[in-house]
Amino acid sequence: MIKIKKTENQNCIYLTKAILDAAGINVGEDVEVTIQNGRIIVETATQARRRTDLQTLLDMMPDNYEPEEINWGKPTGKEVW
Repeated sequence: MIKIKKTENQNCIYLTKAILDAAGINVGEDVEVTIQNGRIIVETATQARRRTDLQTLLDMMPDNYEPEEINWGKPTGKEVW
């Protein structure tokens, strides 16, 4: 069992090396934390990205979406326009 501990302004859960190894998560790695059905889910950013495919993202676009050209200003490097 793991207890939630309080630091100055955050609540923390300390995970053992064995838990991180079993989950395939490394110290210092970015993770995504979500809530699903009252459970806290911790995934690496790579694992979280794999869950979403292109079609799912396209389905999320509004039906009335119209792409527009954006003027980003004059080139500042070796861009070719």
